[in-house]
Amino acid sequence: MLAMATFLGVVVLVIALIHYYLWRRLVRDTTRPGRWRRTGAVALTVLAVLIPVTMAGTRSGWYWLAWPGYLWLALMFYLLVLLVVLEVPTALARFVLRRRARSAAVPEPEPTLVGVGADTATPSTADRPATPPTAPDRVGAPSAAGGTGTPPDGTSSATPPVEGSSTAGTTDHDPSRRLLLARGAAIFAGLTAAGLTGYGVRTAMGPPQLDRVRIPLAKLPRSMDGLRIATVSDIHLGPLRGRAHTERIVSMINKLDADLVAVVGDLVDGTVAELGEAAEPLRDLRSRYGSFFVTGNHEYYSGVEEWVREVDRLGLRVLQNERQEIRARGGVLDLAGVNDVSADGTGLAAPADYAAALRDRDPSRPVVLLAHQPVAAHEAAKFGVDLQLSGHTHGGQIVPFNLAVKLEQPVVSGLGEVDGTKVYVTNGAGFWGPPVRVGAPPQVTLVELRAP
Repeated sequence: MLAMATFLGVVVLVIALIHYYLWRRLVRDTTRPGRWRRTGAVALTVLAVLIPVTMAGTRSGWYWLAWPGYLWLALMFYLLVLLVVLEVPTALARFVLRRRARSAAVPEPEPTLVGVGADTATPSTADRPATPPTAPDRVGAPSAAGGTGTPPDGTSSATPPVEGSSTAGTTDHDPSRRLLLARGAAIFAGLTAAGLTGYGVRTAMGPPQLDRVRIPLAKLPRSMDGLRIATVSDIHLGPLRGRAHTERIVSMINKLDADLVAVVGDLVDGTVAELGEAAEPLRDLRSRYGSFFVTGNHEYYSGVEEWVREVDRLGLRVLQNERQEIRARGGVLDLAGVNDVSADGTGLAAPADYAAALRDRDPSRPVVLLAHQPVAAHEAAKFGVDLQLSGHTHGGQIVPFNLAVKLEQPVVSGLGEVDGTKVYVTNGAGFWGPPVRVGAPPQVTLVELRAP
């Protein structure tokens, strides 16, 4: 309980700091004190509160919060990234303007004529007619030259320099130029962020793309060459995706005429009562040798035991730390599955148990492991797994977030290798949180196994 409270506190603090930074760059730097600055501050405060309210509210059935809350989350992310990137060129522009202001503030020296002959000689002060000094009638009164006298305290009565003028202090450039520069950066960041978010929404809400990948397995019998596994992950039925989403995915998979179907976790973001009807089309999945499912981390947030029973009722074999012999075309392949690594410590289901799924098997057979998170490959490799099929990463979902995913997962998207075990990671067919995908389109993959 304490750990959860700490985590939530950190999340709220990070959101607050991000919105404070956005206020500085988008509101304070681009407006003068007054009504517009106050309006911008109020708007960003409301948007900051909207994010945690959306995350909590959608889990309580307030699905109407999903669109505004998660769209702002995506837009906020891109505004933050773009404004941080713009800090360097903006600082350089300010530096150049400041240097120009300093140069303009230094007066040019008056040229001195040097006499060469009688005609060009500069008359000396002795040759100039004397002008008697005119004393002021009173202290501070105008002199005959049009100036003023000296004040009683002896200080100069010259007019103070105007801020932003050439005679002002040389510490900053013209405030109007500084304002223009800040507004230009804010407009560029706003338009770019809106464009990226709009593109990402269109990609995320569109149909998944179909990718085909051929993966050679050294132990695969020649008779099983070309065995095809339709692989899908991270369907994420929830506030923004329902039954139509499932029907589209099932239709795509059925057209592939695959030998096996593997659904590798994160099917739902809600309970069976909320999303059972949306998952119903899974019963129509077709394959020659069966359809299989392993749990993802989001199943443990959504009632994992109920979903295991529901998915089994829909005709998918749930592999919970176990394996299944696949006899096809005169050969045998072991298909194994483990619970998601996030199950450890939840008490909701058995944690991932690689030994239970992989021990006491014939080592001459190839084994394909279904595991939701790619990081499971570190343990799977110890048991000689030939190929692991995973999801979880969404391919990063929103560039450049994929760079952060690399810090946690050994493979973010596509085919890789971990300690001698081949790992294929599909981008997933849905999304979590913002309905946005940039640089990582939704995906269904047909994995074709090839014999040596």
